[in-house]
Amino acid sequence: METIVELKNVTKVIKGKTIIDNISFQVNKGEVFGFLGPNGAGKTTTIRMIVGLMEITSGDITIGGASIKTQFEEAVGQVGAIVENPEMYKFLTGYQNLIHYARMSKGISKEKIAETVQLVGLTNRINDKVKTYSLGMRQRLGLAQCLLHDPQVLILDEPTNGLDPAGIREIRDYLRLLTRERNMAVIVSSHMLSEMEMMCDRIGIIQNGKLIDVQHIQEFVHGAEVTYELEVVPSDRALSLIHTDYPTIRANSSRNGIAVELPKAEIPNLVKKLVALDVQVFGIKEVAKTLEDRFLELTSEKGADIHGQLTKK
Repeated sequence: METIVELKNVTKVIKGKTIIDNISFQVNKGEVFGFLGPNGAGKTTTIRMIVGLMEITSGDITIGGASIKTQFEEAVGQVGAIVENPEMYKFLTGYQNLIHYARMSKGISKEKIAETVQLVGLTNRINDKVKTYSLGMRQRLGLAQCLLHDPQVLILDEPTNGLDPAGIREIRDYLRLLTRERNMAVIVSSHMLSEMEMMCDRIGIIQNGKLIDVQHIQEFVHGAEVTYELEVVPSDRALSLIHTDYPTIRANSSRNGIAVELPKAEIPNLVKKLVALDVQVFGIKEVAKTLEDRFLELTSEKGADIHGQLTKK
């Protein structure tokens, strides 16, 4: 895949305090890249540096090969972004807002505005004043603003904040449409774990200004081992056998028996051992981990207890 955004050893220091600590990652065309972390982890600061709203202390950021530091106009000209909340003139109509914004870029025709309005689903309300819009409609109008100049990269900071479930799904569907049909790169920052799991192709996890990991979402959630729930009787005898024969794996009691993390190929051997020990096995099912499960596992391994700072929709 073609890389469009690259952060190279980016650091931000404010008043002697390191806010962003030497982070590096790449974002490719045609993907939704999730920037995940608790409030205060450094997500918005990083995004502000990507779009040129905040100076980089050290390192560099390139967009389409152009450096934010030395080729600013060329770099940011390829970006459309909403940092925090989209700002509109509420006394104007949605269409008047877009006309005003179009004057800031060259070559945006009325046909282009109409096409973008249709893409974000505002055709029936575009001539109404923005003060009559719901939060979801304002988010869509902000998205239209970002797309008018055909950017290569779309950056959204907490795009689903305050939206109802229908609005969240709409935003998610639009982002998928953009990556699929326009081969755009979309960077989404959030602390909403369940939404990131459904929205993103890859995620980068940031904590205390440091990038912990970057992985494909499915690889991150499932990993090499899978959790299986075994409905067994007696469960204490089964658990004792597992702790003895598989001392390095995770196993504990669950609602219907025991939960154990094993490679799939090892499950038949485990069942044989349980039956030989006169343990009755009534059922086995794979239990999919959520992004929240893996996120908390990873961050706790790094020595951080941030469960209270995260929310799950």
